[in-house]
Amino acid sequence: MVGRFFIFIFYCDLGFFFLFFAYFVTGSSGVPNIPEFMGVVVFNGIQVGYCDSNNKTLKPKQDWAKKMLETNPEKKEWHTNMCFNDQPNFFREMIFMLKQQFSQSEGEVFSVIISGCEQDENTGEVTGLTQYGYNGEDFLEFDLKAQMWIALKPEADIIKLRWDADKVRIKHKANSLTQICPEWLKMCVDNGKSSLQTTVPSVSLLQMTPSSPVSCHATGFYPDRAMMFWRKDGEELHEGVDPGEILPNNDETFQMSVDLNVLSFRPEDWSRYECVFQLSDGEDVIITRLNETVIRTNRGGKNTNVVVSVALVLVAAVFAAVYKKMKGERFS
Repeated sequence: MVGRFFIFIFYCDLGFFFLFFAYFVTGSSGVPNIPEFMGVVVFNGIQVGYCDSNNKTLKPKQDWAKKMLETNPEKKEWHTNMCFNDQPNFFREMIFMLKQQFSQSEGEVFSVIISGCEQDENTGEVTGLTQYGYNGEDFLEFDLKAQMWIALKPEADIIKLRWDADKVRIKHKANSLTQICPEWLKMCVDNGKSSLQTTVPSVSLLQMTPSSPVSCHATGFYPDRAMMFWRKDGEELHEGVDPGEILPNNDETFQMSVDLNVLSFRPEDWSRYECVFQLSDGEDVIITRLNETVIRTNRGGKNTNVVVSVALVLVAAVFAAVYKKMKGERFS
């Protein structure tokens, strides 16, 4: 029997001007040694819940998510039905249909759905998105305003015509994006709001060797909308500066770094340089002056604990970057 793989992800992100809620589903065939389907619920970049066909049960991973299911039995029933009935059955049919469209009788097959809604906090306007992918390529998407499906590959034309003619499906999809999705978004924010409070990071200066750039590293901040830069005499620097991406930690917070090449700096000029970290709300600003005495490094006979601490920070950053890259490649 051909195996099938299923991932179900809810992602809630409290933005500066908008709220976003989405689910991400992957079905596959020909993939060995995995459950027939799996479901992962994600909130703010961390796992909130899990389900798979082997255990046949929902597993909340956060206390507030567990409480939400306990106090809302109808929501628990909805999730259970989605994980163990609706979505697995839908993907069996979808994969069978796609394999016929692509004349693929065997081998590994992946079908992806991402569906969600974005709500403007000021106007209340809701924007919805549903898009299908097949073996790593965009395949089909739903145009909410036009109330129709758009084929993104020639093989999707037949499915588009069939689904456009199904007015019940169109109505159901539109209702899902404009009514059900915002309802779940609100519940997600209300129950997990304690996780959405602004968190100010710790900022450190790191340097591996005397010839290495000095890295200004901020970790433990929320939300993931922040800026960090180096400045000299109050003016932002661009030359000799290497900014990094914002990456997730495993505790709902984020990290970022920006490197400064100091190899040509005169010792008396170091105090003219500052690292500036600022969250998007503009209220929390952390200024760290370039000072050799506060740099965490392994030069000059520093103790082992400091060296290990620096290494762990860098390893964590590398791991987060690799994880982000792998996730992007696998689900793009």
